Amino acid sequence: MTELKINIQSDYEDVVKVNLAVRDFLQKNGIEEHVQNAFDICLTEALNNVIKHAYKEEKNKNIDVMLRRDTETIEVEIIDEGEPRKNLEIPNLDFDPEDINNLPENGMGLFIMKQLMDELNYQRREGKNFFILKKWIY
Repeated sequence: MTELKINIQSDYEDVVKVNLAVRDFLQKNGIEEHVQNAFDICLTEALNNVIKHAYKEEKNKNIDVMLRRDTETIEVEIIDEGEPRKNLEIPNLDFDPEDINNLPENGMGLFIMKQLMDELNYQRREGKNFFILKKWIY
């Protein structure tokens, strides 16, 4: 198993650092570009959610990102000490993607992550949030 640990502060500008480090890691491990792109989208959304909702946009709060790759999966675990999620209920959105003026205002992030990843998991343990994104690569 290959691992990468990244620590950032709760600042939207730090999200780019994570995406660059993860893309570099995935490229060096021979992961296809469409999978790299999926992680870019999902990490941006998940980290922005931590900053906005868990930390209420308060800066200088700790966020750890653990990336693990084995022969069958890539897993990203995002760990923060912010407000707990109320749930991980992913809405079944019914919308016309051609009608951008009437897209749903809430739930799109989780909906998109569910489309791009194979598994999403959230746990609250010992005062910390653990959000896991998993993609099968075999």
